[in-house]
Amino acid sequence: MQRFASWLRLVTALIWLSVSVTAAAQVAGKDFQLINPPQPTESGNKIEVIEFFSYACPHCHSLQPSLAAWLKRKPADVEFRRIPAVFQDNWIPFARIFYTLDAMGLVDKLHHDVFAAIHDQRVRLQEPKVLFDWVASKGVDKQKFIDTYNSFSVQSRTQRATDVTRRYNVPFTPAIVVDGRYLTGPSMTATGNAVDYDRFFKVLDQIIASARKNHSAK
Repeated sequence: MQRFASWLRLVTALIWLSVSVTAAAQVAGKDFQLINPPQPTESGNKIEVIEFFSYACPHCHSLQPSLAAWLKRKPADVEFRRIPAVFQDNWIPFARIFYTLDAMGLVDKLHHDVFAAIHDQRVRLQEPKVLFDWVASKGVDKQKFIDTYNSFSVQSRTQRATDVTRRYNVPFTPAIVVDGRYLTGPSMTATGNAVDYDRFFKVLDQIIASARKNHSAK
């Protein structure tokens, strides 16, 4: 029995090594980076995919249509969530916008509208008065939004997002983290100087496949 247990540990280690080599080969080693140390996930048996983004980021805005299309076809064993990255203090209001929308169940309704307002219409939503008037124009209860925006919960989640951005060592936005181990983004999979979203999502699917093998090995 002891000999079998030793053999099983050896086989498991070899599988893990094979998975790591396969992941590197799949994306040529340059299209993602390993997170060191790997971060714990919150998805249970599912493969966690996190989008680190900011409403302040024009590249995040550009990614949204392709990301929305991918989300419609993402594998059933993938759990997707968003974390607003905070690199500097002037990004804090944008993170608070997201967590206010999330707390009020309005992300699906207004997430893309926020991007459009900031980047296409040049609305300064980082300014509270402008933001509160804007959400009211979208049919949202203005006072409820203000109370939620200023709540301890939203402020705490924003602080946690700041800490998580630092802990994952996120170097840019948009960044996608798979299973707490792999970090990639459209800027890493660009063809020459041109962002290629089709290629990016192929790479993402390959990384997810490698993460799936990790789960199987476990």
